[in-house]
Amino acid sequence: MKALFSYKICLLLFVFANFSSLQAQQFISSELKGTFTKDQLNAQYGPFFENGVKLYKMLYTTPDLQGLTDTASGLILVPERPNAVMPLLCAQHGTVSSKNDVPSNLQGGFELGAVFAGVGYVTVMPDFLGLGESRGFHPYVHAESEASVSVDMLLAAREFAAQNNIALNDQLFITGYSQGGHASMALHREIEQNQSTLFTVTAAAHLSGPYSISGVMRDLIIGDSEYFFPAYIPFTIISYDEAYGLFDSLSAVFKPIYASMIDKFFEGTFSLTTLNNLLIAALEQNNGASIPKYMFQDSVLNAVINDPNHPFNVALRNNDVYDWAPQAPTRIIYCTADDQVPYRNSIVADSVMNLRGAPDVMKMDVNPTADHGECVLPAVFQTYVFFNQYRDISTDITQINKQLDIKIFPNPTKDFITISNPPADAMVQIFDVNGQLNPTKKLNSNSISLQNLGRGLYTLRISSTEGIWIGKVIVN
Repeated sequence: MKALFSYKICLLLFVFANFSSLQAQQFISSELKGTFTKDQLNAQYGPFFENGVKLYKMLYTTPDLQGLTDTASGLILVPERPNAVMPLLCAQHGTVSSKNDVPSNLQGGFELGAVFAGVGYVTVMPDFLGLGESRGFHPYVHAESEASVSVDMLLAAREFAAQNNIALNDQLFITGYSQGGHASMALHREIEQNQSTLFTVTAAAHLSGPYSISGVMRDLIIGDSEYFFPAYIPFTIISYDEAYGLFDSLSAVFKPIYASMIDKFFEGTFSLTTLNNLLIAALEQNNGASIPKYMFQDSVLNAVINDPNHPFNVALRNNDVYDWAPQAPTRIIYCTADDQVPYRNSIVADSVMNLRGAPDVMKMDVNPTADHGECVLPAVFQTYVFFNQYRDISTDITQINKQLDIKIFPNPTKDFITISNPPADAMVQIFDVNGQLNPTKKLNSNSISLQNLGRGLYTLRISSTEGIWIGKVIVN
């Protein structure tokens, strides 16, 4: 059995190492950018990490919007688990302010990758086209390129793993936050519909993303509500012009005062943050409130509102990512009070996917009062808990951190829980919905008092040298 398993791993590594000769994608190089020890991760992000992490900048080839070969960059984070056979995870970063604010430069939300690599996933984080080392303007929330650049980085990661004696199993997990949620859903769809011979998605969690570009996000663009992130709108429109050729000049789309600011962003003179601040100030001065529709030329706004087949509307529809039925277990995670990406994106995606017959898609509002920034921690924590149900990490044929055979009762409860069959060295950690840890307890008996906890949903993590168990408990 052991010899057969090792033979299969070697065969997979050989196939992965030679796969680039059959593909346009090609792994170019990697560079060690830094390391985190297990203790550093636990001190910085929370006490549930299982290993240290090495961080590498990766270069690989991928097609640009015109189909020409480009050199793209990204970050690959490798758990320090000698002899382990580990799953692959793609974590998509959110909106960044400038070309160099990307994971491969240890910016742009690379911490998301560090979290998952710290619990045993070989994690890849594409910088995306037009960011990092890739040339040109970044095609923001452009589903096709988000998916293609990610597929190619996953293939490059397999080559990197083969060259560095990193053993991967056949599991693939996908997640991303904000723009990364749109990108992760685009990648998930691309793999299940078009790349299933290359990868099989084990589970996916899409977090606070603008999935309904032509619906929820369009309503925001042309509506009468204040919105304090107006720079996202010209960013999107310029990116779709790069992809589809929608207009001849920015002044044909935007009123002159706004077009001049947006042009400086397009040229790289202004960061996205600077543009956003300037647009808010101009909208408030000229219209009394930051209502994005007033940036547009009246003729363009009227055409978009009244003509469903206007090129802008067609481009928006082309980048919706929710109208399909995922086959892998999928969670759509959001916060109702999100001030940047309306939560209705998640409601629409969940409704349509279930209507299409998806076998295991669920929406989760992890904190109804959290805004976009405050939603990150609980969303990522719930993704960690969700993925942990499916994660398989082994050394040869011996399971690492196997699932303990544990049951808890009563659940719901008021004062205490009883744990069945706990190992002698069990440690209990209790997290609230925001991922905040309550004091860790060594289990000296089968019962734990919960009297110091308020009402709500909590996650229990019971760990020992024999394995781990993660589950939910309701305190009422």
